[in-house]
Amino acid sequence: MAEQAPGYQLPEVGKISPDVFEQVIKPRLGRHRPEVLVGPQHGVDVGIIDIGGGRVMAVTTDPFFIVPQYGWERAAWFAVHILASDAATSGLPPTYFVVDLNLPRSITREGLEALWYAVDATCKEIGMAIVTGHTARYDGTDYPMVGGAMVMAVGERDRYVTPAMARVGDAVIVTKGAAVEATGLFGVTFPDRIAAACGQEIAREAEATFYQMSVVKDAMTAVEVGVRDDGVTAMHDATEGGVWGGLYEIAVASGVGMVVEQNAIVVSPAARAVCDLFGMNPYAAISEGTLIITCRPEKAAAVLARLEDAGIAASQVGEITPPEEGIRLVRDGREEPLEHPRVDPFWDAFARALAEEAG
Repeated sequence: MAEQAPGYQLPEVGKISPDVFEQVIKPRLGRHRPEVLVGPQHGVDVGIIDIGGGRVMAVTTDPFFIVPQYGWERAAWFAVHILASDAATSGLPPTYFVVDLNLPRSITREGLEALWYAVDATCKEIGMAIVTGHTARYDGTDYPMVGGAMVMAVGERDRYVTPAMARVGDAVIVTKGAAVEATGLFGVTFPDRIAAACGQEIAREAEATFYQMSVVKDAMTAVEVGVRDDGVTAMHDATEGGVWGGLYEIAVASGVGMVVEQNAIVVSPAARAVCDLFGMNPYAAISEGTLIITCRPEKAAAVLARLEDAGIAASQVGEITPPEEGIRLVRDGREEPLEHPRVDPFWDAFARALAEEAG
């Protein structure tokens, strides 16, 4: 019988918490291989493999998340960008794509073609080759989780970063603000409800947020300044657990402290309205499209300027501190511990809204 891990609690829904990862996953990672430079760590988006010749490969995987109600083109765009965004946080360009499509039997020939054509177009836009995969229809599968995928990013060994590489003294930068993904997904799923409650302008802004749900451009732009001693030291996209979760994860992964000014984190009018309407804390709500960057303090102005030149909104929200100072949030002038949200409010809010829509 397998050895039992100590007591822990699984989340009601969504990603496992750090304690589950530390107790169950991390001690059991298969055979050690010396070319694995970065293995699984909670809050670290990629593994890094030395492939020789001074080059490395960053590897990431995620569910392939398809919601037909978005329209096949939007659904495929988002599904691919979820993975490419994780790979891009390495600072290396997403290069190769692998997908396993376990589709429900309800998908039609026309649906498959529309989905795949959009996957192909999105990979071309990013610059990725599709190198292998699996495509089938099965009983027992359903949207949105219709398989899994991997992205690999290849580059020079001295050019990658991970969320575990933040250093004391670094500046902390957040792109686009809080609840980007929550806003975009609610915006395309419930436009009429948002318009009725918040007005047409907010509804249009929320729906337009959908195509901000990627950090590929953010990450590739930030590292143009430089990496490690020359600029960006760590990057992490704020997915489940939102901005608070992402900030916490980058601090824990790097073994450092952090102090963050909540008022410096942008919450757009659309994000604020959508989160208020559907009962979500914007700082804890899922936010694919928000990139958390740490960089050498003397490079912060250059990173912010480069992002601005690329049309990407960003703000400096805090700094990395010694670990003994803890992970802290300054809210309205008062300091308090910044804790991981554990459970993202998006999932329950989205399920509740779908049930209400169905009557």
